[in-house]
Amino acid sequence: MAGGEEVHVEVEGRTLRISNLDKVLYPRTGTTKGEVLHYYAQVAPVLLPHLAGRAITRIRWPHGVGDASFYEKNAPRGTPSWVRVVSVPTTGSRGESRHGDTLEMPVVDSLATLTWLANLAALELHAHQWQVSATGRPRRADRLVVDLDPGEDAGLQQCCQVALEVRDRLDGAGLEVVPVLSGSKGLHLYAPLRPRRASEDATAVAKELAEGLARDHPRLVTATMTKTRRVGRVFLDWSQNAASKTTVSPYSLRGRDRPTVAAPVTWAEVEAGAEDPLGLEQVTLGETLARVAEHGDLAAALVPTR
Repeated sequence: MAGGEEVHVEVEGRTLRISNLDKVLYPRTGTTKGEVLHYYAQVAPVLLPHLAGRAITRIRWPHGVGDASFYEKNAPRGTPSWVRVVSVPTTGSRGESRHGDTLEMPVVDSLATLTWLANLAALELHAHQWQVSATGRPRRADRLVVDLDPGEDAGLQQCCQVALEVRDRLDGAGLEVVPVLSGSKGLHLYAPLRPRRASEDATAVAKELAEGLARDHPRLVTATMTKTRRVGRVFLDWSQNAASKTTVSPYSLRGRDRPTVAAPVTWAEVEAGAEDPLGLEQVTLGETLARVAEHGDLAAALVPTR
């Protein structure tokens, strides 16, 4: 079909206008918008439970990852009336708030909404660590997250080594840890919180963990964002547990040069990655779909039961 031609598709009873299916969004691999839409449709059964009830920040690449991108928190102009939009309290919204101290953010609770966002080239979907209630009010955090970000002269192998230390410490605190490739350079480690906790409490736990590991392994770990302190080390970013922060969702694409995914992995894979620099690598959208077909949702423990 012609690059700018539009088609109308029906998704869950909603008619969506889809355009530019042949547009290349990942020039290095030639991955098109049509392939991105296909990925999100295929991965939806495992992705949507992780997005359910969460206000979603998007990063959009209208002209592909080789061009400019922009963050979008508020629902854009022209949002369909059937998309659920919730008012989320915010501070320091840098002009994005339409109503003083709130953001009007979409909740991705259906394949139709997911398809609508993918058609807008919203490649990355970022979520808070808390859900909203049926009435739209923020709930307490249902998961804790630690972002393992390798600095210069460090890589995924060092992240895997640190991840094993994090697992041992959080296991000792009675928390199950779920590893997820970031789709970028490092790893995200999640722990479901049952019962839910205040975001401030989750932040305090993550900060104490990061600072403790930095003291015990100063040549491998830093809890400080300063670039010079991160050379050869893994930065444990504990701050994403703050109520205002978001983290890329499991199964979301990333806007990198290749169509990599924030893909859950097994601890056996992390252990292999800790031993061998080639033992674990970031995975692409096709590889992620194959992994889901083989393993199901390796991050299912993160989905709240209610």
